Amino acid sequence: MIITGTDTDIGKTIVSAMLTLALGRRYFKPIQCGTDPETDEKTVKRLTGLGADRVLPTAVTLAQPRSPHFAAELDHVEINLDQLKPPAGGVIVEGAGGLLVPVNRETLFIDLFAAWKMPVVLVARTGLGTLNHTLLSLESLRTRNIDVVGVVFVGDDNPDNIKTISEMGKVKVLGRVPMLDEINAKTLQATFDQNFKAADFGESL
Repeated sequence: MIITGTDTDIGKTIVSAMLTLALGRRYFKPIQCGTDPETDEKTVKRLTGLGADRVLPTAVTLAQPRSPHFAAELDHVEINLDQLKPPAGGVIVEGAGGLLVPVNRETLFIDLFAAWKMPVVLVARTGLGTLNHTLLSLESLRTRNIDVVGVVFVGDDNPDNIKTISEMGKVKVLGRVPMLDEINAKTLQATFDQNFKAADFGESL
């Protein structure tokens, strides 16, 4: 199952960590851009307390916090698309940035998602701007015949935005991750238990 977002810094890593922990899956990050203060792989390990058997090594790590295509050029690295393919089995795959982020000068992340034929969970903010970004993302996914499991919202409750996206986007709302004062395995599990249903993800694992 792929975890992607409507934008960068949207909360994909927190959602990925929560689902990896709560659903008993493995985590995989195909491309990491930027390593300061830590990589997403290390963040997921720290937040969940899971080890290397559940948090898999990142396929490609690039030094600069830029779009993968440009970060690779700065590092003089040619990204091998075959290297990015997720392992088989129950795995949570976290993308980088949004759907139309370039992996290289010819390929977008959404192209990889379509080729991998894996269902997608879209992470969206609850606040201003989310309607346009989320509805555009849903349209892009469906244009490429990618199965959308649903939307996970991150942020303070905004009932009208959530309802509007659900109705106009014709998409299932999987749940909402509120702003957490402390993020660790205990609070992530509690957030899932209180706001999500495992059955909503079951057929897509």
